[in-house]
Amino acid sequence: MSKVAKKQKEALAQYDKSQAYSLSEACKMVQTITKANFNASVDVSVRLGVDPRKANQMVRGSVTLPHGTGKEMKVLVLCTPDKEDEAKAAGADFVGLDEYIDKIKEGWLDMDVIITMPSVMPKIGRLGKVLGPRGLMPNPKTGTVTMDVGNAVKEAKAGKIDFKVDKYGIINSTVGKVQFDEKQIYENAKEFLSTIIRLKPVAAKGTYMQSVYLSSTMSPSIRINPKSIM
Repeated sequence: MSKVAKKQKEALAQYDKSQAYSLSEACKMVQTITKANFNASVDVSVRLGVDPRKANQMVRGSVTLPHGTGKEMKVLVLCTPDKEDEAKAAGADFVGLDEYIDKIKEGWLDMDVIITMPSVMPKIGRLGKVLGPRGLMPNPKTGTVTMDVGNAVKEAKAGKIDFKVDKYGIINSTVGKVQFDEKQIYENAKEFLSTIIRLKPVAAKGTYMQSVYLSSTMSPSIRINPKSIM
């Protein structure tokens, strides 16, 4: 515990936690203050001025990060036999239908993304209580319910991420790794945040992007000035 405390103290001494930095400054700083002995993830947390309880203020979508997430995404495709070869050729890690539905019912969740077809959704709908809380439920709005399963697999493998505002009005997502270069972190974070801005609900009033923070897996958070993203 003393080593962790010492590293945290060293990190906090390198910047002013009360100050709001530009996005480019924060992307450089997160590498400097990260003291982990592994390739930590870089995460963005955004608090929005919306009421997620109202359907017309829900913010959800997907974005393909220019430089990927730095993580090897495990993709499960639940499809009919005629689409299996297409999914495999695109690089899906797991392909099938009933056997994987049964595995999920038994607790298997060794995947990062699930892609399926519209005709298969009635079968998958019964898994909502398992997949929903983990953000794994396929959805047409994020492109994970589609007839073009091959392209959907390629996008997922290339770094496409789905996001959704939670009940507190917050969106969290990984946008890269600390060992990315500064420009890659910046471009990924910029694309992610710009996508959220474009999805601003018409019904949202007042300040939309209320706070933005950047951090790594084991670093303190860096406050970002939302105006630097616009």
